[in-house]
Amino acid sequence: MEFIKKYGKSLQFRIFIIFILVGVAPIIVLKFGILHNFEEQTLQQRANMVQNQCLSIADQLSDSQYINGSHSQTIDMQLSQLANLYGGRIVIVNREFTIIKDTFGLDEKKVIVSEEVIKSFKGEDTMNYNRKNEFIEMTVPVKDAVTKEMIGVMIVSMPTEDIQVSKDVLSQKVFMLQLGMGLVILAIAFYASRMLVKPFTKVTKSLEEVSGGFSEEDISIPDYTETQLLAEAYNQMLVRMKALDDSRQEFVSNVSHELKTPITSMKVLADSLLMQGDAPVELYKEFMADIAEEIDRENKIINDLLSLVKMDKKAADIKVEEKNINELLELIVKRLRPIADQHEVELILETFKPVTAQVDETKLSLAISNLIENAVKYNKEDGWVRISLNSDHKYFYVKVEDSGLGIPEEDQEHIFERFYRVDKSHSREIGGTGLGLAITRSAILMHRGAVKVYSKEGEGTTFTVRIPLSYTP
Repeated sequence: MEFIKKYGKSLQFRIFIIFILVGVAPIIVLKFGILHNFEEQTLQQRANMVQNQCLSIADQLSDSQYINGSHSQTIDMQLSQLANLYGGRIVIVNREFTIIKDTFGLDEKKVIVSEEVIKSFKGEDTMNYNRKNEFIEMTVPVKDAVTKEMIGVMIVSMPTEDIQVSKDVLSQKVFMLQLGMGLVILAIAFYASRMLVKPFTKVTKSLEEVSGGFSEEDISIPDYTETQLLAEAYNQMLVRMKALDDSRQEFVSNVSHELKTPITSMKVLADSLLMQGDAPVELYKEFMADIAEEIDRENKIINDLLSLVKMDKKAADIKVEEKNINELLELIVKRLRPIADQHEVELILETFKPVTAQVDETKLSLAISNLIENAVKYNKEDGWVRISLNSDHKYFYVKVEDSGLGIPEEDQEHIFERFYRVDKSHSREIGGTGLGLAITRSAILMHRGAVKVYSKEGEGTTFTVRIPLSYTP
């Protein structure tokens, strides 16, 4: 306690503690992650192996009429061997819910009715893991070979003590790894905390001279190169922090406004109904429909905000794999065609060559879908949207052109900003949140790509997306 009182406010001590916490916490989480994944994967592998063997036996049950009462020594032997292999129990149930075979020989000719059995008769495979009692119970449907009707169910129970034993052994090894890594982190934390504290002496003295908050003048400490660099970095940080703070306040204000507007509308509608005790049913239906629309609008704003938050994560979260971009665009167009038909807009897809690239399918699909959907919704009747795909030796290009309303020149540099709308009344009318293009830009930037807009008011808009064929972290 005396040590903490004496050194608790020391910068070096705090840096040391932070290094320890930041270094040790992931190791602790890592242990639980490794053990959990080991258990889940081992259980799944065990279940898959047993299921495959049961499916093979299920085919024989159908072919041999065993499920209908015909005896088969071969099948009995296979069932016993499978049960003994995993130290478990296999029960065969016919369509009358009567047990016709029990490898334990305890419940034959008894009736069994359970949720799992009923689900299995509906064609579903079930698997339940009882961690407390350490066993797995799974069901496998038995289908008639000709009619494919459900004629029975196989219930398989097997213990998992061996998996728990393996998990305990792995836990001990992980603990030793944790101990070694903890000692290494301890040494690194001690050394790093000492090194990081040295340049702060002069800076601390300079900052102590500042009174009444941040100084309007830049801090300058030319005595040493390190302290001067630190002071310059501090001054630059202040500038960025002020800009970020202004951006944050504006973003919070916009979010508050966008989320509050539907709630205010619902409150007004609800209060109007409460004030009219004898309001007709038609009015109730109309107001409830309006409230439902406001709820959908609120939900869309929240979903877009969540998508934007995911896009703001580090690029390490991007899941890149080789994808056929032609097929991806065809799938997106197919998914959006009903929306286009509803707005009486023709969707045209043109691909000039086969393109394969390293992309995150989910994020890229979201980006392109937003562009096409906007082109459809902000179009005119009997309009068109043309999507084209081309590539060169380094990039592939996706162009989305429309015959819609166009974007005023003064708005074009702002359309990728969050909550920015060119025409607020029209955007709200069609359900826009002002986040779609911000999400699109974030997704494309995560691919190290670029997006540009060309538009003339009243003559349509063209968005051009350029993304590298090979992703570079």
